[in-house]
Amino acid sequence: MKAILSRVSEIVLPPWSRWLIAAAAGVTLYMLGLLHGERLAGQRHADYIMAQAAHTSSIAQAQVRVVMKTEIEYRDRIQKVYIKGAEIEKLVPVYVTRDDDSRFGVNAGFVRSYNAAWAGEPAGPADESDRDAAGVPLSEVAEVDTHNATACRAWRELAIGLREHYERLKAVTQ
Repeated sequence: MKAILSRVSEIVLPPWSRWLIAAAAGVTLYMLGLLHGERLAGQRHADYIMAQAAHTSSIAQAQVRVVMKTEIEYRDRIQKVYIKGAEIEKLVPVYVTRDDDSRFGVNAGFVRSYNAAWAGEPAGPADESDRDAAGVPLSEVAEVDTHNATACRAWRELAIGLREHYERLKAVTQ
């Protein structure tokens, strides 16, 4: 049987073509090996991308928890600041009575200075009219000051909350 096969192969294929077929088979096997290696490298890359996506998703979920915790915590704190400020503002008539309003006056210089401070610009040179009564009751000054102090305390709580929020987010991403 071997003799028949070798004789048939000699008749059908000349020797140079057998070498060519053997070389082609070798090149084909080599190329298949390269494709297998590329497929493995592609799979490793896909696995890496999936791991990155899972990591990013876990970071995003942790950040959402931090945002919710901070918002709830500081919304309550700021609300408490405004509630306490409103309580203090309601007590102004107890501490500054109408009799105090009539006995102690606010002069125009005080009003100019106060307005300049909130505008962020100098009030200008002093004038004789600055000594005159401004017609602003002392109780109104106390109410406005209480309201402004409350707003400043609320902004302070917000700034502290934002700083803590940033630190928590930084800790989660690392």
